[in-house]
Amino acid sequence: MINIFNISYKNIKAKPLSSILNLVLFATGIFIISSLLLTRTLVEEQFNKNLAGVDLVVGAKGSPLQLILSSLYHIDYPTGNISFAEAEKLKHHPLVKKTIPLALGDNYLGFRIAGTDHAYVELYQGVLQTGDLWKKDFDATIGAEVARETGLKIGDRFAGIHGFIAEGGDRHDEFQYQVTGILERTGTVLDQLILTNVSSVWKIHSHHHHHEAEANETLHHGDEHEPHKEEHKTEEHSYYSGDLSGEDHHEEGDTTKEITSLLLFYRNPMGAVTLPRMINKNMNMQAASPVIEINRLYSLIGIGIDSVSLIALILILISGFSIFISLLGALKERKYELALMRVLGGGRSKLFAIVITEGLVIAVSGYFSGMLLSRAGIMIITRYAGNNFHYDFGSMVNLRIDFYLFLASIGIGFLSALLPALKAMKTDISKTLAG
Repeated sequence: MINIFNISYKNIKAKPLSSILNLVLFATGIFIISSLLLTRTLVEEQFNKNLAGVDLVVGAKGSPLQLILSSLYHIDYPTGNISFAEAEKLKHHPLVKKTIPLALGDNYLGFRIAGTDHAYVELYQGVLQTGDLWKKDFDATIGAEVARETGLKIGDRFAGIHGFIAEGGDRHDEFQYQVTGILERTGTVLDQLILTNVSSVWKIHSHHHHHEAEANETLHHGDEHEPHKEEHKTEEHSYYSGDLSGEDHHEEGDTTKEITSLLLFYRNPMGAVTLPRMINKNMNMQAASPVIEINRLYSLIGIGIDSVSLIALILILISGFSIFISLLGALKERKYELALMRVLGGGRSKLFAIVITEGLVIAVSGYFSGMLLSRAGIMIITRYAGNNFHYDFGSMVNLRIDFYLFLASIGIGFLSALLPALKAMKTDISKTLAG
């Protein structure tokens, strides 16, 4: 077997340009397919894990997909705010099992600060590594990724920054959060969030808008000769409007309170039929189904992935055909060599094995080269996702995908070399040596 492998390897080295071309084509195809399949698998696993059984997300009118991405995955800007009192009415609807409020608007070193209740931690099966969950205003419980990246510990204090970008927003130095607990890693969006109560978020933004109003009034009175210019609030500058008081009132009559969105769970299947249409039609809010929107996103992404995968498959098939042509052409040059091997005791099966091994060596080498490239590509993608969205996609290995691609590579290498190997096996010793 070693002798067969050595002969095959020397035959491949004898035609370096042809062999390198076949290897590059095969490796490129494997790289593209492996990268796409692994990326899609990692993204889908992360997305499905963060759905956490949420049936409906209720928020300001706008893009339903944007509402889902901002409220469940925290990778987009919210569509706006909704009245807390109006959202609270849904909590008492007979078709609603429970609701979880979300109040967004600030960050700390790029990690989003989310005002919510303890049910949000239970939603993702969060477990405390140390400390306690928040109990009063400006207590903060942080995710494992937040603790690792920022170095925050129990008892540390920090100030949030207005907006979702680490630089450029107003810093709320007059309001300091204190870390009361650190959660264990869950592999979900919980790892990258700073959690507090909704009241804390209200107090900060009530104060923020109060100062903003004073500044605008001073500017207006200080330059009376200037024409009045209408203020245009940017998307990141106006998540909280209204006169938000410092107290965390939950009465339905309190119309000044606002939240970003409401995570809603159905009591029974009738909720899926009734609630979305009722909210979208009769309330000044929109209801978006996470499952529907994410499946729509998958379908859009899937078209692109399937198209590029088809191109990669064509590259692999071209590589296989190129291997076939190379081996078939090499037979004409090596007829004398093969005949001598037969004379020296080499059986037909040995000639067959030599040519098949050449095809397999190129295919397997292309497979491993492509896999190394794909892992490097996935590492770049995960690092980008970590730096920009603080997402940890976990393992870059999917044994099922790797195994199927390996079998496909072996199959293409074998089929590419099969016909040349059969011709080599049928070499006529007398005619070849006589020629």
